[in-house]
Amino acid sequence: MLPADDAPLILTLTLDDATQTYFNDLRRQHFPPHINYLAAHLTLFHHLPGAERARLSEKLQALCRAQSPLPLQVTGLRSLGRGVAFTLENAELRALHRRLQTDFAPHLTPQDQQKLQPHVTIQNKVTPEAARQLLAALQPAFVPFEAVGTGLHLWAYRQGPWESVAKFAFAG
Repeated sequence: MLPADDAPLILTLTLDDATQTYFNDLRRQHFPPHINYLAAHLTLFHHLPGAERARLSEKLQALCRAQSPLPLQVTGLRSLGRGVAFTLENAELRALHRRLQTDFAPHLTPQDQQKLQPHVTIQNKVTPEAARQLLAALQPAFVPFEAVGTGLHLWAYRQGPWESVAKFAFAG
């Protein structure tokens, strides 16, 4: 059993190794180096209560034992205004997110109550012009591709780089 902690928790979807490497490489190339201390990630929840860590971990472990890996479609690029992200689609991922929203409902922030818009950010916190330039450079060569969601990763946020708490592989 994991000890309780007040640090907020972040929940991400883990991706297959090839896709993770691809997004990490792009993030290293285009994210401002002085603030790029995270690997590329697809965030499902931004702020879950650290005090509920043990209960959340048990729920995630049980869910992942029954969940099969998720085939994802990387469908395009999108502007974040001050950055660029890849969009991903999978109806089952959206259903999983809604199920977790229901399970975590008493603890969700307004941001985490919103509909999931799956994406992986490769650039952020740049000028709008720099973001437009990167989007314009990447779009002509973009071809949709497949990826796989392989599990969930729970992180603690302590005002800096995220601290890995637990990984849960999809085993269904």
